Amino acid sequence: MLEMKWIREHAEEVQAAAVGKRMDISIRELLERDEERRALLLETEEGRRVRNSLSADIGRLMQAGEREQAEGLREQVKQLNGQLEQVEAKLAVVQEEVTRLQWLVPNVVSPDTPMGASDEDNVELRRVGELPVFDYEAKDHVDLGERHDLIDIPRGVKIGGTRSYVLKGAGLLLHRAVQQLALDLLLKHGFMPMEVPLMVRENTLLNTGFFPTGRDQVYELQGENKWLVGTSEVPLVSYYADEIVDVQEPIKLAATSTCFRSEVGSGGRDVRGLYRVHQFAKVEQVIICAPDAKESERMLQEITGHAEELLQLLELPYRVVAVCTGDMSQKTYKQYDIETWMPSRNAYGETHSSSNLHDFQARRSNIRCRDAQGKLAYCHTLNNTAVASPRILIPLLENHQQADGSIRIPAALQPYMGGAEYLVLPHEDEEI
Repeated sequence: MLEMKWIREHAEEVQAAAVGKRMDISIRELLERDEERRALLLETEEGRRVRNSLSADIGRLMQAGEREQAEGLREQVKQLNGQLEQVEAKLAVVQEEVTRLQWLVPNVVSPDTPMGASDEDNVELRRVGELPVFDYEAKDHVDLGERHDLIDIPRGVKIGGTRSYVLKGAGLLLHRAVQQLALDLLLKHGFMPMEVPLMVRENTLLNTGFFPTGRDQVYELQGENKWLVGTSEVPLVSYYADEIVDVQEPIKLAATSTCFRSEVGSGGRDVRGLYRVHQFAKVEQVIICAPDAKESERMLQEITGHAEELLQLLELPYRVVAVCTGDMSQKTYKQYDIETWMPSRNAYGETHSSSNLHDFQARRSNIRCRDAQGKLAYCHTLNNTAVASPRILIPLLENHQQADGSIRIPAALQPYMGGAEYLVLPHEDEEI
């Protein structure tokens, strides 16, 4: 959320951010409603001041025995109360509209954020790793998963409907292994591991910037006022909601959690395999730091580096892109996506995302700190996907497949896979 005073002073910049993010909101309308709200508030305060003054005069007149004059003032107070009720009713309506519009105002974007309409306009920053060259007919992750008995999509759909799956045997072990590798990596970098609620109250999604614009992506538990999170970013940030925190050193949090997304609007997209599913697991990193642009930029580079370090441990080729305005969410100030090479798509596919929100999220969640002078200020917050599975299994299986049908296990994962160096076809004696 942006402060109203700041919005008034930077109206053109905020409107430009809304246009760039393809959000249908008029900042002029918000400012007009806010002007009306402030006028009604002044009128209300003045009416109350006059009423209090008249009430004091009535008391003095009654003490002096001047009942007739006191009754005259009582009639004025009665009329004034009627007028005040009308003004207060108008104020409540206008305040509700201002609040509704203010929740829709997007965060502004960093000066180095590229302009664009969609992910096709994201700007590549760097590529890391060599793309695999196959001198045989390479298979996609679905075929590999079925041949190795790692993945069962038909039975997953039978159980849970479209975009469902079952991981089994070494498929589950890989799914768990990449998560544990990511968590161990974050522990090495000083993150606090946490188990957090996955069913959250509506206000936590509003305060972290996932509502009101993203309601159609979240599963609601009817009658409970509870929602299933699509990322543990929501509970991790909300952990410090309405608190004053010490950020002399950045607060670094991590959680491994199941996540749920409805994927509304993605019908017909990425329907084969594990790329776009309703239920998945993520290791998320969240940072809460001092409200200093240089500090949060440094943190953005750091958490992006952690995700890159994981991909290098998995021996996967990837690229980092600067996300353009049209591909950013309402809450984001600056964002990088990491896309990993997926041979079956003959393209890079998004596997990680890093975002710097500045104080947008902390302002909504009321997370504050004290500066050197002891003055309260809203913190900066950041988040990054350390790993998301089963999507990461797509490049992991496809890039490491071998001509004999086996799948090489990267050295960093082998300790989590019982020391195995390869997944071999089930008819082999070395099957995991």
